[in-house]
Amino acid sequence: MTIARGATPWFAPTLATAAVTTALTRRSGKWALAAVPACALGAGMLWFFRDPEREIGTGRVISPADGVVQSIDAWPDGRTRVAIFMSPLNVHVNRAPLPGTVTSVEHVAGGFVPAFNKDSDQNERVVWHFDTELGDIEMVQIAGAVARRIVPYVSAGTKVEQGERIGLIRFGSRVDTYLPAGVEVGVEVGQKTTAGVTRLDRD
Repeated sequence: MTIARGATPWFAPTLATAAVTTALTRRSGKWALAAVPACALGAGMLWFFRDPEREIGTGRVISPADGVVQSIDAWPDGRTRVAIFMSPLNVHVNRAPLPGTVTSVEHVAGGFVPAFNKDSDQNERVVWHFDTELGDIEMVQIAGAVARRIVPYVSAGTKVEQGERIGLIRFGSRVDTYLPAGVEVGVEVGQKTTAGVTRLDRD
Protein backbone atom coordinates (compact mmCIF):
# COMPACT_ATOMS: atom_id res chain seq x y z
CA MET A 1 0.00 0.00 0.00
CA THR A 2 1.39 3.39 -1.00
CA ILE A 3 1.39 6.13 1.63
CA ALA A 4 0.20 9.57 0.54
CA ARG A 5 2.71 12.35 0.03
CA GLY A 6 2.46 14.90 2.81
CA ALA A 7 1.59 12.33 5.46
CA THR A 8 5.12 11.97 6.86
CA PRO A 9 4.81 14.59 9.65
CA TRP A 10 1.93 12.57 11.11
CA PHE A 11 2.85 9.05 10.14
CA ALA A 12 6.60 8.95 10.84
CA PRO A 13 6.49 9.87 14.58
CA THR A 14 3.63 7.41 15.15
CA LEU A 15 5.47 4.60 13.41
CA ALA A 16 8.69 5.38 15.29
CA THR A 17 6.86 5.35 18.63
CA ALA A 18 5.23 2.02 17.80
CA ALA A 19 8.57 0.51 16.82
CA VAL A 20 10.42 1.75 19.92
CA THR A 21 7.76 0.73 22.43
CA THR A 22 7.36 -2.67 20.80
CA ALA A 23 11.12 -3.25 21.05
CA LEU A 24 11.08 -2.22 24.72
CA THR A 25 8.49 -4.87 25.56
CA ARG A 26 11.34 -7.38 25.29
CA ARG A 27 12.89 -5.76 28.34
CA SER A 28 9.69 -5.33 30.30
CA GLY A 29 6.15 -6.40 29.66
CA LYS A 30 5.00 -3.10 31.14
CA TRP A 31 5.91 -1.40 27.86
CA ALA A 32 3.00 -3.26 26.27
CA LEU A 33 0.73 -0.65 27.85
CA ALA A 34 2.33 1.88 25.51
CA ALA A 35 3.11 -0.42 22.60
CA VAL A 36 -0.45 -1.65 22.04
CA PRO A 37 -2.07 1.79 21.59
CA ALA A 38 0.97 3.02 19.64
CA CYS A 39 0.69 0.11 17.19
CA ALA A 40 -3.07 0.63 16.92
CA LEU A 41 -2.53 4.30 16.15
CA GLY A 42 0.15 3.38 13.60
CA ALA A 43 -2.24 0.99 11.89
CA GLY A 44 -4.85 3.74 11.88
CA MET A 45 -2.40 6.13 10.25
CA LEU A 46 -1.62 3.52 7.59
CA TRP A 47 -5.33 3.36 6.81
CA PHE A 48 -5.90 7.12 6.97
CA PHE A 49 -3.00 7.93 4.64
CA ARG A 50 -3.36 5.11 2.15
CA ASP A 51 -3.04 6.12 -1.49
CA PRO A 52 -4.28 3.24 -3.67
CA GLU A 53 -3.76 3.02 -7.40
CA ARG A 54 -6.88 3.67 -9.44
CA GLU A 55 -8.08 2.78 -12.91
CA ILE A 56 -9.19 6.21 -14.06
CA GLY A 57 -12.85 6.46 -15.05
CA THR A 58 -14.33 7.96 -18.18
CA GLY A 59 -16.32 11.17 -18.57
CA ARG A 60 -15.67 14.85 -19.07
CA VAL A 61 -15.55 15.55 -15.31
CA ILE A 62 -14.66 12.92 -12.73
CA SER A 63 -14.74 13.12 -8.96
CA PRO A 64 -11.68 14.69 -7.31
CA ALA A 65 -12.46 13.05 -3.98
CA ASP A 66 -13.60 9.90 -2.22
CA GLY A 67 -16.68 10.56 -0.15
CA VAL A 68 -20.39 11.28 -0.34
CA VAL A 69 -22.14 13.97 -2.38
CA GLN A 70 -23.26 16.40 0.32
CA SER A 71 -25.01 18.99 -1.84
CA ILE A 72 -25.62 20.06 -5.43
CA ASP A 73 -26.23 23.79 -5.79
CA ALA A 74 -26.98 26.02 -8.77
CA TRP A 75 -24.73 29.09 -8.77
CA PRO A 76 -25.83 32.57 -9.94
CA ASP A 77 -23.33 32.51 -12.82
CA GLY A 78 -24.84 29.32 -14.28
CA ARG A 79 -22.35 26.89 -12.80
CA THR A 80 -23.32 23.99 -10.53
CA ARG A 81 -21.39 23.24 -7.36
CA VAL A 82 -21.02 19.58 -6.40
CA ALA A 83 -19.83 19.32 -2.79
CA ILE A 84 -18.30 16.02 -1.68
CA PHE A 85 -17.90 15.32 2.04
CA MET A 86 -14.82 13.28 2.97
CA SER A 87 -14.91 11.42 6.28
CA PRO A 88 -11.72 10.48 8.18
CA LEU A 89 -12.15 6.95 6.81
CA ASN A 90 -11.97 8.01 3.16
CA VAL A 91 -8.80 8.22 1.08
CA HIS A 92 -7.58 11.79 1.55
CA VAL A 93 -5.70 12.21 -1.74
CA ASN A 94 -7.52 14.41 -4.26
CA ARG A 95 -7.27 14.10 -8.04
CA ALA A 96 -7.67 16.38 -11.05
CA PRO A 97 -11.28 16.33 -12.29
CA LEU A 98 -10.23 17.09 -15.89
CA PRO A 99 -7.05 17.15 -17.94
CA GLY A 100 -5.66 20.64 -18.38
CA THR A 101 -3.30 23.24 -16.97
CA VAL A 102 -3.39 24.49 -13.40
CA THR A 103 -3.78 28.25 -13.71
CA SER A 104 -3.88 29.10 -10.00
CA VAL A 105 -3.59 27.52 -6.55
CA GLU A 106 -4.70 29.98 -3.88
CA HIS A 107 -4.63 29.38 -0.15
CA VAL A 108 -7.40 31.22 1.71
CA ALA A 109 -7.24 31.49 5.50
CA GLY A 110 -10.38 30.70 7.47
CA GLY A 111 -11.97 28.73 10.27
CA PHE A 112 -12.26 25.02 11.06
CA VAL A 113 -15.95 24.29 11.63
CA PRO A 114 -17.18 20.79 10.64
CA ALA A 115 -17.31 20.38 6.86
CA PHE A 116 -20.99 19.43 6.92
CA ASN A 117 -21.83 22.79 8.57
CA LYS A 118 -23.29 25.47 6.27
CA ASP A 119 -20.66 27.91 7.56
CA SER A 120 -17.81 25.67 6.34
CA ASP A 121 -17.66 27.78 3.15
CA GLN A 122 -15.58 30.19 5.26
CA ASN A 123 -13.14 27.50 6.39
CA GLU A 124 -9.45 27.26 5.62
CA ARG A 125 -9.29 26.25 1.95
CA VAL A 126 -7.28 26.01 -1.24
CA VAL A 127 -8.93 27.25 -4.41
CA TRP A 128 -7.82 25.65 -7.68
CA HIS A 129 -8.46 26.77 -11.25
CA PHE A 130 -7.82 24.59 -14.28
CA ASP A 131 -7.74 25.63 -17.92
CA THR A 132 -9.52 22.74 -19.67
CA GLU A 133 -11.44 21.88 -22.83
CA LEU A 134 -14.58 22.96 -20.95
CA GLY A 135 -13.01 26.29 -20.05
CA ASP A 136 -12.09 27.37 -16.53
CA ILE A 137 -12.87 24.75 -13.90
CA GLU A 138 -12.82 25.69 -10.22
CA MET A 139 -12.20 23.16 -7.46
CA VAL A 140 -11.97 23.97 -3.76
CA GLN A 141 -10.37 21.86 -1.02
CA ILE A 142 -11.94 22.80 2.32
CA ALA A 143 -10.52 21.99 5.73
CA GLY A 144 -12.83 20.93 8.55
CA ALA A 145 -12.85 20.46 12.31
CA VAL A 146 -10.23 17.67 12.14
CA ALA A 147 -8.45 18.47 8.88
CA ARG A 148 -6.10 21.36 9.64
CA ARG A 149 -3.70 21.06 6.73
CA ILE A 150 -4.15 21.03 2.96
CA VAL A 151 -1.09 19.94 0.98
CA PRO A 152 -1.04 20.82 -2.76
CA TYR A 153 1.14 18.53 -4.84
CA VAL A 154 1.41 20.75 -7.92
CA SER A 155 1.65 24.48 -8.60
CA ALA A 156 0.28 26.95 -11.12
CA GLY A 157 1.51 26.28 -14.65
CA THR A 158 1.56 22.51 -14.23
CA LYS A 159 -0.18 20.38 -16.85
CA VAL A 160 -2.17 17.55 -15.29
CA GLU A 161 -3.93 14.49 -16.61
CA GLN A 162 -7.46 13.60 -15.59
CA GLY A 163 -7.33 11.64 -12.35
CA GLU A 164 -3.77 12.70 -11.55
CA ARG A 165 -3.01 13.22 -7.86
CA ILE A 166 -2.92 16.94 -7.10
CA GLY A 167 -3.14 17.27 -3.33
CA LEU A 168 -4.01 15.96 0.11
CA ILE A 169 -6.40 17.06 2.84
CA ARG A 170 -5.18 15.46 6.04
CA PHE A 171 -7.99 13.53 7.75
CA GLY A 172 -10.62 14.40 5.18
CA SER A 173 -13.09 17.28 4.90
CA ARG A 174 -14.82 18.57 1.77
CA VAL A 175 -14.04 19.13 -1.90
CA ASP A 176 -16.23 21.29 -4.14
CA THR A 177 -16.21 21.07 -7.94
CA TYR A 178 -17.93 23.72 -10.03
CA LEU A 179 -19.39 22.33 -13.25
CA PRO A 180 -19.60 24.91 -16.07
CA ALA A 181 -22.93 26.23 -17.31
CA GLY A 182 -24.51 23.75 -19.70
CA VAL A 183 -22.89 20.70 -18.10
CA GLU A 184 -25.48 18.45 -16.47
CA VAL A 185 -24.84 16.81 -13.13
CA GLY A 186 -24.56 13.03 -13.23
CA VAL A 187 -24.57 12.30 -9.49
CA GLU A 188 -27.13 12.65 -6.70
CA VAL A 189 -27.01 13.87 -3.11
CA GLY A 190 -26.05 10.96 -0.87
CA GLN A 191 -24.20 9.11 -3.64
CA LYS A 192 -20.76 7.72 -2.84
CA THR A 193 -17.90 8.87 -5.03
CA THR A 194 -14.44 7.53 -5.76
CA ALA A 195 -11.66 9.95 -6.69
CA GLY A 196 -10.52 9.50 -10.27
CA VAL A 197 -13.32 7.03 -11.02
CA THR A 198 -16.84 8.40 -10.45
CA ARG A 199 -18.19 10.59 -13.24
CA LEU A 200 -19.75 13.86 -12.02
CA ASP A 201 -21.35 14.94 -15.30
CA ARG A 202 -23.56 13.23 -17.84
CA ASP A 203 -24.16 13.48 -21.58
